[in-house]
Amino acid sequence: MRAMITARYGSRLAAIGATAALTAAIFVLPAKAETDAKAVIKTYSDIALAKYEDSLTTAQALDKAVDALLAKPSVETLTAAREAWKAARVPYQQTEVYRFGNAIVDDWEGKVNAWPLDEGLIDYVAENYGTESDANALYTANVIANKSIEIDGKKIDATNLTPEFLSGTLQEAGGIEANVATGYHAIEFLLWGQDVHGTGPGAGERPYTDYDLANCTGGNCDRRAQYLKSASELVVSDLQDMVDDWKEGGAARKNLADGEPKAGISAILTGMGSLSYGELAGERMKLGLLLHDPEEEHDCFSDNTYDSHLYDAVGIRAAYKGSYTRLDGTVVEGPSVSDMVKEADPAIDKELSDKLDVTVAKMGAIKARALGGEAYDQQIGEGNSQGNATVQAAIDALVDQTKSIERAVGTLKLNAIAFEGSDSLDAPDKVFQ
Repeated sequence: MRAMITARYGSRLAAIGATAALTAAIFVLPAKAETDAKAVIKTYSDIALAKYEDSLTTAQALDKAVDALLAKPSVETLTAAREAWKAARVPYQQTEVYRFGNAIVDDWEGKVNAWPLDEGLIDYVAENYGTESDANALYTANVIANKSIEIDGKKIDATNLTPEFLSGTLQEAGGIEANVATGYHAIEFLLWGQDVHGTGPGAGERPYTDYDLANCTGGNCDRRAQYLKSASELVVSDLQDMVDDWKEGGAARKNLADGEPKAGISAILTGMGSLSYGELAGERMKLGLLLHDPEEEHDCFSDNTYDSHLYDAVGIRAAYKGSYTRLDGTVVEGPSVSDMVKEADPAIDKELSDKLDVTVAKMGAIKARALGGEAYDQQIGEGNSQGNATVQAAIDALVDQTKSIERAVGTLKLNAIAFEGSDSLDAPDKVFQ
């Protein structure tokens, strides 16, 4: 009897043990798989493609608006072309975070977004622009008015202002970076003209009659039209090249996919940090604020700088979070650097994510002032304490988020990254020398 009871008791224990094991199997979840770096790089590349495709789409719309302006110059068609230019800046500025971490993008970028430019190279300018520059022999070349110009001591035939002439001969002519002949800012100048208002109200005021062959103002309306059309076509073709570079098998995508995964993640963070600190906080914002100089404004002819800065910040955040909302409202998203940092140290991820949001909000405050009637060049004007403080708050936010980007680099145990610097931040006394 005792043996029978023992056997039954043992069977019962075995049954209880089996039930407990089953219960544990049901309620103990498997450990979450770590985010794959290659998957993060794929998301980053997919978002790049989407952003450049949207940039191409808006550039094509701008090109059509230019056609309409040249076919029938009027206040309405000039205004429409200007609005198309502004719309084209929204997706493009969000791509700038790809520049510093990817050599292919950085080598190409000057074709479409080089800045600042000596606009006297292209067209007529106001008297206070000056007549010469020790640094640039082409400072007032005015190629629209002159069918022959001199570059490095050689006479150059400028009869036909073709895309090939602009990109192959005039762009950075004489090895001078300020000789910007192509890209968004050359088009901006041709649509708005110079902003001669300094830090006062008002942007460029080029009249539509600068393109009206029957009632031409400014002279050389036919050549100005040819230049504008060539510049517009070049932006479209250059963006098509970059779209191709990010497609499957494209050079930019392939460079990342074939490289070491850690190097790819470093490239993402390099782009974020260098744009945040040296380029945007430093060269594009702090320098102009220190000098109170509207010539240091990024979109200086159109006074659209508030939007360009805002969408740079939005683009930095998108690179980290791995999510981009396209022009048609669809969302491209996937595994992100944020996911990787969160797995390694949730506190650092939250810190950086929050700071990216703060920066976007501070840029939004600049935009709100601009939409309220105080343009960016007015905000950085001397004596405008409130405007200066609004811009400085955005600069501070960019610097602060860069520190957290550095912490994210350490959290992921990546090699230290040297972000782009700027004298305006690192050695402001040099700015005034």
